[in-house]
Amino acid sequence: MTTESTPNTQWLFPISALSCTPTSQERSLHEEMYDRSRGIEFLYRLGTSIGLHSPGLFTAATWFHRFFMRYSMLDYHRQTIAAACVFLATKTEECGRKLRDVARVCQSKAKGIDVREIPESGPEIDEVSSQILAAEEVLLEALCFDFVVDSPHADLVDLFDAHDVAYRVQDYAWSIAHDSYRTPLCVLYPPKIIATACYILAQRIVDGPHSLSLDARVSPSAPSSSLPTPPTHKPSSPDASRFAIEFFGLKEGEVLSVADALAILLNFYEYQAALGLASYLDPITDVQPPTVASYQMRLYPSSADPAEIGTTATQPILQNSTPLSTHGGSRTPAQTSLAEEVLEKTE
Repeated sequence: MTTESTPNTQWLFPISALSCTPTSQERSLHEEMYDRSRGIEFLYRLGTSIGLHSPGLFTAATWFHRFFMRYSMLDYHRQTIAAACVFLATKTEECGRKLRDVARVCQSKAKGIDVREIPESGPEIDEVSSQILAAEEVLLEALCFDFVVDSPHADLVDLFDAHDVAYRVQDYAWSIAHDSYRTPLCVLYPPKIIATACYILAQRIVDGPHSLSLDARVSPSAPSSSLPTPPTHKPSSPDASRFAIEFFGLKEGEVLSVADALAILLNFYEYQAALGLASYLDPITDVQPPTVASYQMRLYPSSADPAEIGTTATQPILQNSTPLSTHGGSRTPAQTSLAEEVLEKTE
């Protein structure tokens, strides 16, 4: 079992807080969640292009969600804040990049053109650079200069090291953890809760439709692997489906939080599938969310109807599997994402 760490509760909010963010005063919950996922997609593309490593990307993505718990998306454009988060992460993660380089790549991603077509200097680059610096100043204030971020990937590495985990389970869990930043999970639950949810969902996908349901896997009253020795006097086999819960020593309330996190992830994937490439996401969307979850809000609409979110839908792309490095976090977002949006243009 891992050592217990105290989560930074300053940055953990109840799910109900998503209905009263600064953005929610003028936009629907579905619109805000959709724009957050688009902002993270832009952040991933920008960060990857300038060579920011995966831990730095996850740190920047967490800051992005924290920022918009305190500021409105109508006052600060998601792309500008995403760029500021990436630029700040290059400093704190010892991956320094020049502001002009970040500004050039930012422009290339926003316009959907090759960065070589963007001039190295000029009024346009100066303007973008100024916007990033101004946004960074507000970002620092919003974060209260608290740069420490833990990711569920580190907890997944501990799980993989402690147990003989099948490669496909590792691959799915890693990818789902990556996609979790497209949702606000990082400001709702501690990393170990998110890691457990990603791991259990990965197990369920790999085990197939005739395996234990998510309810059986996350029910607080599910039998423990430490039952008395059966009459055969043979030691009972560990319950692999409960391994993550027992590894982290989760209490009943924490297990229910895992159920809520699973419900949010499945709601996200359900909507991504509705955008047009359902066949790629069928193994996930066929999974029924746990009924024990207390989560009632639907963060994402039930269809891809643009009228439900007030904007134009884009399509997810399932990436091909690539070798997984569980210790270095070396896989890039383009390799790990299960649901990736088409590059958005400047609106």
